[in-house]
Amino acid sequence: MESFSVAGAEVKKTGLFNPASKFYRYLMLAFIASLSFGCYFAYDIVAAIAPSLIEELKAARQTVGTFFTMYSLAAVLAVLVGGVLVDKLGTRKASLLFSCLIFIGAVIVWKARSIPVFFLGRFIFGAGSEPLIVAQSAMLARWFKNKELAFSFGVTLTVSRLGSLFAFNTGELITSYFGGFRYALLAAVLACGLSLLGNIFYVVLDKPGEKVLKLKKENVTEKIKIKEIKEYKPTFWYITALCFTFYSAIFPFTALSTDFFVDKWGIARAASSSDGFLAQVFNNFLHMFSTAGGISSIIIFASMIFAPFAGRLIDRLGRRASLMILGSLILIPCHLLMGLTNIYPAYPMIFLGLAFVLVPAALWPSVPLVVKEERTGTAFGVMTAIQNIGLGLFPLLNGYLRDLTHSYTASSLMFASLGLVGLVFSYLLKKADSREGGRLEAARQKTVTPPVLY
Repeated sequence: MESFSVAGAEVKKTGLFNPASKFYRYLMLAFIASLSFGCYFAYDIVAAIAPSLIEELKAARQTVGTFFTMYSLAAVLAVLVGGVLVDKLGTRKASLLFSCLIFIGAVIVWKARSIPVFFLGRFIFGAGSEPLIVAQSAMLARWFKNKELAFSFGVTLTVSRLGSLFAFNTGELITSYFGGFRYALLAAVLACGLSLLGNIFYVVLDKPGEKVLKLKKENVTEKIKIKEIKEYKPTFWYITALCFTFYSAIFPFTALSTDFFVDKWGIARAASSSDGFLAQVFNNFLHMFSTAGGISSIIIFASMIFAPFAGRLIDRLGRRASLMILGSLILIPCHLLMGLTNIYPAYPMIFLGLAFVLVPAALWPSVPLVVKEERTGTAFGVMTAIQNIGLGLFPLLNGYLRDLTHSYTASSLMFASLGLVGLVFSYLLKKADSREGGRLEAARQKTVTPPVLY
């Protein structure tokens, strides 16, 4: 009976230990999906504990926004080299490098005693996080191409979003229960450590799988080739512009939304309970609609639950450009209601979650429909880089406007304006698509699974 080596031990190639078995493949999926749990948790923990950071560090809101700016600055630079590194080093070595950068960045943020060191940690963290998503996509293609590729992407996105969901619903609870925001940052370190451990297990199990299954090296698609950019049609640029405006109206908003809800409505940072810590965590999830972090996580929760159904619906019905118009339109009243009225924010956040389900489900799979297959890598790379410019700029502006005006009204108007500009781009997209043959509005188009997990 044949055998292979795992971490120096001989294992019989049979049953569950056979790399060709479904169990082995799903075990690989579990480890691959775990890679992004830590970086999503660590990314959003800063937003979740923003009120405590502002109080304990005596920091301006603009400073908290800059934490996200430093991440996105690194992400823009990483897009230019991350895909190249994955191709040069292979997914195993490259992913370990990126996971180590994430872990090191999280540790620096946890240990930082000055704002510049906080910024350095977030920069290093961003330099590893974005390329890891690229490597993760290559891993999924390597193991699930021509099998359960769409399913594997869906599972990975759900696990990633769980990281954000736990960050928003436990950040302030950890801070209050253990007596300081650094314990929440330590939780982020542990989450990143867990993802690093999952990466190590992936490397260990990928080696025999490569040997037994003769796995081919999957090329990373999210790389920018400058000479291809001039070939793109107007539809691609309208999609990219909408990507910039839409995501700039979502994530930079959530960067300070917890502080917004505490500051304007006086919403509790964590649900009150005298039980043990784990019971309080469970209680916080049960009271998601009555805590500041929980309300911030409504958007994430909606995408976890409904995004797969939205994707299937769009595949059947088409109407991608029309749904992008609808999603952009929803953004405008949501931000205006929160900025100009005292309506309880959970209600507009529910509709903001609806927009966050509709637009990404229609936007990312639209790219292969308007760009030639051999140019989709550059297309996704350009979109991701431009997206991260917005994700770096608008948290900074959000914090600056809050410090300048001492309210979030101006910020809400800014985000509503982004929705309005996005509405214009989505309308222009629909018109351009009609001129180019109407592929985006058509149903049951053959699409390529996008190599991004947003």
